[in-house]
Amino acid sequence: MALKPDRIELLTDVSFFMNTTAERGGVVSVVTGGSGISMDDANAVVAYASVASGAKPVGVLLNDVVNLDLTRQHINWHKDEVQVGGKVTLLRQGQVTTNKVTGSPAAGADAYVGANGLIGTSSTNAVKVGQFLSATDADGYAKVSVNL
Repeated sequence: MALKPDRIELLTDVSFFMNTTAERGGVVSVVTGGSGISMDDANAVVAYASVASGAKPVGVLLNDVVNLDLTRQHINWHKDEVQVGGKVTLLRQGQVTTNKVTGSPAAGADAYVGANGLIGTSSTNAVKVGQFLSATDADGYAKVSVNL
């Protein structure tokens, strides 16, 4: 589990699609340039950016994106699973407790998008996504205030 249930959702967005499998809790970035304004625009695609440099973060992923054979089993709605290619829920403003953290954050430090969707403390060629509200605990989780 990459995201603990104790979160505050002030602003979420459901207008983006995700075409790769992913675990919730990291920062996703825009993949295509022409995302458009339509709620069902197929060009509005997000993914975990492989490098922080040049990433255009949109929000924290709140769903697990899975690739299931839907003729054999159903998506587990209780786990917030979404099929690859489906719409995902993104947190734009709020607070999460996630283990998708890199580096050694301290409470009050700025949080930046990192490689592979991780949230880090390095501002080198990275966009600020919020602020750390805690250091990492023994399990690697940190509380982050997100403001995108």
